[in-house]
Amino acid sequence: MSNIIDRREFLKRLGIGGALTGLAIAGCKKSETSLSAASDIKEGEMTYRKNPKTGENVSLLGYGCMRWPTKPVENGEEGEEEIDQEMVNRLVDTALEHGVNYFDTSPAYCRGKSEGATGIALSRHPRDSYYIATKLSNFAPQTFSREASIAMYKNSMKELRTDYIDYLLLHGVGMGGMENLHARYLDNGVLDFLLKEREEGRIRNLGFSYHGDIEVFDWLLAHHDEYKWDFVQIQLNYLDWKHSKELNPRNTNAEYLYDELQKRGIPAVIMEPLLGGRLAKVPDHIANRLLQKEPEQSVASWAFRYAGSYPDVLTVLSGMTYMEHLEDNLKTYSPLKSLTEDEFAFLHETADIMMQYPTIPCNDCKYCMPCPYGIDIPANLLHYNKCVNEDNIPTSSRSPNYAKARRAYLVGYDRSVPKLRQASHCIGCGQCSPHCPQGIDIPGELHRIDEYVEKLKRQTV
Repeated sequence: MSNIIDRREFLKRLGIGGALTGLAIAGCKKSETSLSAASDIKEGEMTYRKNPKTGENVSLLGYGCMRWPTKPVENGEEGEEEIDQEMVNRLVDTALEHGVNYFDTSPAYCRGKSEGATGIALSRHPRDSYYIATKLSNFAPQTFSREASIAMYKNSMKELRTDYIDYLLLHGVGMGGMENLHARYLDNGVLDFLLKEREEGRIRNLGFSYHGDIEVFDWLLAHHDEYKWDFVQIQLNYLDWKHSKELNPRNTNAEYLYDELQKRGIPAVIMEPLLGGRLAKVPDHIANRLLQKEPEQSVASWAFRYAGSYPDVLTVLSGMTYMEHLEDNLKTYSPLKSLTEDEFAFLHETADIMMQYPTIPCNDCKYCMPCPYGIDIPANLLHYNKCVNEDNIPTSSRSPNYAKARRAYLVGYDRSVPKLRQASHCIGCGQCSPHCPQGIDIPGELHRIDEYVEKLKRQTV
């Protein structure tokens, strides 16, 4: 199904150390990593997939624009940051130069600034050289009305500097169940409006991104003859293929989601191929397992090859904050070396092994933020996950590595999360939990982390 264009081989072999650096990054991040010179990247052979409706070739690597780099605001308050537009432009230019043509954003990303930054960068290139995907992210009740939702949709076009959207998604359907779907899209006539916009050509492809309640997913597919979905965005990776419900009972295994789309001939757009970065920063014994199997591949590339090897996947999104992320992903998809049956089995076995490690399913999407009490919710959860993955979660003072693990957790915690933003300040108000696409009991996890930290402080070697 892949359609590969001819380009020269590119990208020098990347070192393993670079492949393991900080891929688990979400939101808009500081531009701490220096950019590679464009001349260091040779032209590759990007793999493309054909959109069955339009016949257009879409790059298998899609650029997720939720994690644009940031820099300090000039003459701003301490800690105040803004998107680094110059770096965004360089990342977009490099991506386009090497065949990436699908860019996915949302009014909700980067605190509302992603669409504008993406629009500035892309508008410097011919409009027919890229495809824009954005979302109707009317999450807040005040945006549920037809008027507010349409205003959001029109503002997206303004921010993106375009008069049509290539791929428009209903954002995050499934969160809040059928009641939420009716309030946001059905009872207010918004979906009817979007269908009309597609008919008139201002939306080229209409789909939805799915999170959570399987009743909503099944209902929307049951009405496929009526709505004629052009694509659907789902979470798919080698851990979620069979273990998603174990990670979170509210979720649905990716195997079911993909199979249901395939039955209907609906292309899948893949989000979270790295499961919020966890499949790039895996425990050491898992990293060694992957690297022994294929020493020339990065740990992250296994996850991207996995997602891209399914034939009805249109594109795989990656939030590439730094040039090194982009380079590694370009290498993986230029061209894609599809997994063999043995390699699929190897990754599914790897997933079974990883399920022995009880990480919190936080993808650092920041939908839970801001916390009214100032807690940095993702930072607390992700530090815990990091220590789990590095085997720095001591359970007993009699453990052989107790002293080392205790120090690593406590010192790392204070460095990663300022004291005023740590879990101890959670009062259990629960304001955050309804916004979590992964269905995490956030107050419960924060209280568990706080109790664990206090236990470590009390215990001595």
